[in-house]
Amino acid sequence: MDPAKGATERVVEDHLVRLIELSHAIHSHPETAFEETRSAAAVAGILSDGGFTVETAVCDLPTAFSADAGSGPLVVAICAEYDALPGVGHACGHNIIAASAAGAALALARVADELGITVRVLGTPAEEGGGGKILLLERGAFDGVHAAMMVHPWPTERLAATCLAVSHFDVHFSGKQAHASAAPWEGINALDAMTVSQVGIGLLRQHLRPGDQVHGVITEGGSAANVVPASVTGRFMCRALSLADLGVLEPRVQACFHAGAQATGSSVSFEDLSPVYSHMESDPDLLAAYRSNAEHLGRRFDLDDEARPRPTLSTDMANVSLTVPTIHPLMAIESRGAVNHQPEFAAACVTASADLAVHDAAVAMAWTAIDAAVNTSLRDRLLSRTA
Repeated sequence: MDPAKGATERVVEDHLVRLIELSHAIHSHPETAFEETRSAAAVAGILSDGGFTVETAVCDLPTAFSADAGSGPLVVAICAEYDALPGVGHACGHNIIAASAAGAALALARVADELGITVRVLGTPAEEGGGGKILLLERGAFDGVHAAMMVHPWPTERLAATCLAVSHFDVHFSGKQAHASAAPWEGINALDAMTVSQVGIGLLRQHLRPGDQVHGVITEGGSAANVVPASVTGRFMCRALSLADLGVLEPRVQACFHAGAQATGSSVSFEDLSPVYSHMESDPDLLAAYRSNAEHLGRRFDLDDEARPRPTLSTDMANVSLTVPTIHPLMAIESRGAVNHQPEFAAACVTASADLAVHDAAVAMAWTAIDAAVNTSLRDRLLSRTA
């Protein structure tokens, strides 16, 4: 084995107990978007203890941080996610992402200067609907970065997903309260407006293009059965294969909400909850290096080799990929048939399989960064871009 790769694997193994403790600690105290105070501090703390220079609350985001080690010209960013989902905690395994990012960075710090690398860990809040990486990207956190990476837990091993562009927004209908029995004609039913809108969206689904998706929940639907509801709010997402396709889909969905308002006499307004997430473009050379390294650790990519359809998801790492050469592979953990965003998957994220993923993801990312540093053509290509 390449001496640098051997050295980085030993560093991960030396820190593995603490990395697993970090993963389990984040999992046991789930914090949702932009509220990840404890989780961000825990990840930043292990990096600070490992000799990284840590800057907290970067880019005016209290739970974001940037941590650097090494001083080489090739800047490799490893993204650490640590936010949880409302209601189901770490059902996307961000605890594994955070711990493996810390592990990869600690390992790379050992060889950074001899390989001409600067290792940067970016603590990126609010992947679940808040667009933390997009805000960091817009505010300069990725300036000077030549390559970015992270590894996401999944039920199966995949090199990449089909990352859909997505918008997150609230829809608010305003009507007029009235006694639902004595004088319902005096009211304007905002819940009826939402119902009409959802029927319209349901009918629209027949005519959506492949890759188009719409999801939503009602977060406020009235307070009493005998009061005509005057205030109703829903939270919705529109997804499409590209930003251009999303630009076509979203107005069609909004037209359904306007129809609900017009049919009932309600008024409707929209509130964007985050920047729009884009589609993703993985860097093929970095992805090939990751595959080779993951396979050396015993990971297999049969589903990719069989050209099985990629899973669909959305991530704010996609926006980074349109600016910085990026990879976002999916690493399998044993979930007994559960899929991401289920409580059973959250439970799987602190099992022995999940702990192995902390190790393997950390080592695979470290080795991939080493390949980027020592492969002359790849290194030159990465350095030649304007970051």
